Amino acid sequence: MARQLTGVVVIATHNPGKLKEMRELLAPYGIATQSAGELCLPEPEETGKTFAANARIKALAAARASEKPAFADDSGLVIDALDGEPGIHSARWAGPDKDFRGAMNRIQTMLIERGARTSGQRRAHFIAALCLAWPDDHVEEFEGRVDGVVAWPPRGDKGFGYDPLFRPDGFEVTFGQLTAEEKHGLPPQGQGLSHRARAFMKLAAACLTSP
Repeated sequence: MARQLTGVVVIATHNPGKLKEMRELLAPYGIATQSAGELCLPEPEETGKTFAANARIKALAAARASEKPAFADDSGLVIDALDGEPGIHSARWAGPDKDFRGAMNRIQTMLIERGARTSGQRRAHFIAALCLAWPDDHVEEFEGRVDGVVAWPPRGDKGFGYDPLFRPDGFEVTFGQLTAEEKHGLPPQGQGLSHRARAFMKLAAACLTSP
């Protein structure tokens, strides 16, 4: 049986966009949050070979340092025509200045070089791996995925990261054009569309008490 989460949880991120989404997801469950940034916790080196491994590294580091349960996400954009890149290196492609516009331009250049011009040639998916960790090293892990295509040009100024570049299947707009409620609002009000929302619904079913 999965361990239940209660009390205060540390959100193991220094990314303001991810922090905002995670807090919005946790809020209906009455879970109080602090962030790794607010606690001045160092960012561990992400040496994992998978999204799940990197989420585990971040969650365990924050749980041990804070002596509280910690919640971490590792997510990224996986593009078929680029052999799965940027994948677990999605944030790294934006560089230390978080230049995601530059990273999106790089993706477009590489896709054109490979002759990927039609939607069918530009298939991609977002993956989110979530990990809950406790100071005693107990972990609970969940993963969500959403499929779509790499759109061009990038559209929308909502969300963060590669959101303006990604159009989910069944939609004519990108993640960057969707409101927070449309992107990761949970049922019954929302569709639980995003990769992070889909992973979170699994986590909530296992580890959280219904609001």
